[in-house]
Amino acid sequence: MIKTKDDYKIHNGKSWIFWLTIGIIFLVFIYLIRSVLLPFVLGTLIAYFLDPAADKLEKYKFSRTLATSTIILSFFIIIGLLSLLIIPTIFNQISGLVTDLPTYLKEVEIKYEKQLFSWLGTLPHNYTESIKSAATNFSGVMVKLAGDMAGGLFLSGMAVVNMLSLILITPVVAFYLLRDWDVVKFRFFNLLPRKHEAIIHEQLMLIDATLAGFIRGQINVCLLLGAFYAIGLSLVGLKFGILIGMATGILVILPYVGLLFGMATGLTIAFFQFGTWEGVIPVLLVFIAGQVLEGNFITPKLVGEKVGLHPVWIIFGLLAGAALFGFVGVLIAVPVSAVIGVVIRFALTRYLASPYYQSV
Repeated sequence: MIKTKDDYKIHNGKSWIFWLTIGIIFLVFIYLIRSVLLPFVLGTLIAYFLDPAADKLEKYKFSRTLATSTIILSFFIIIGLLSLLIIPTIFNQISGLVTDLPTYLKEVEIKYEKQLFSWLGTLPHNYTESIKSAATNFSGVMVKLAGDMAGGLFLSGMAVVNMLSLILITPVVAFYLLRDWDVVKFRFFNLLPRKHEAIIHEQLMLIDATLAGFIRGQINVCLLLGAFYAIGLSLVGLKFGILIGMATGILVILPYVGLLFGMATGLTIAFFQFGTWEGVIPVLLVFIAGQVLEGNFITPKLVGEKVGLHPVWIIFGLLAGAALFGFVGVLIAVPVSAVIGVVIRFALTRYLASPYYQSV
């Protein structure tokens, strides 16, 4: 039977309904299984991150399986050694910070009692009592919160299962995906609608360039800055320097948030520890040096200008991902944001070239 032009119009008009339905079903499915996604998402991100290294080893006559085994084994050995070296120190510094919080609050009360109560005297009585009560109970709340988090982490059976799955399943997922990465891409491209294959392939390449620039580049930026701040703050004698430095490096993925958090926390701790503004200056210099290093050398070299993700869009994506899927949402927030960003730019380009925009 020969199809007419009207038949093709009906088919094309209904195709978007088909793809929208597929998309909705996929999103609902992901939402329903979100509790078991963590090792698979993490394994996928590791495979994507390490794929260029596997490609380079193949150029040196390594088989894909041997290249994958070498890279995965090296990667997880390095992660394990770093964890053994850093995690105990981080936990000790967290414990020390929680222990020292009441002391810092007491110092504030002693040094600034007159100014504080003078200011409180200008507020309504109910506000004053609320602030005093909050200040009195703050350290107790922090200790209780830390205890609850620790208790929930170690006593929850689901947390133990998730941790075991993370440790055991993530390397397996990363290995098989990295080994079969090119095969998976080939089969995926073969499933694309033939009529739109070229356009979809072009947009996927743009998404890949964005992710390569951000994920691979930004992870390296976070690691380098975390190490720089941790070493620098420790060298100037700041208590909890490793904790603050590593946290600052991790939060660098949130534009401006990492620097603001690190400076606010580091300078506050330095003021209480050294007691003078002169003691704060070396800590401030470490953050200034880190910012200069990041802005002029690290980020331009590792990330460059090809990312195309606006800082506000990144922050929104991370917060939305965390709200919807928790930690898994944080992991997939940037890739999803990149995909949406590329799709939106493509849609805007099509709209600006369409009669809907051109018509008067």
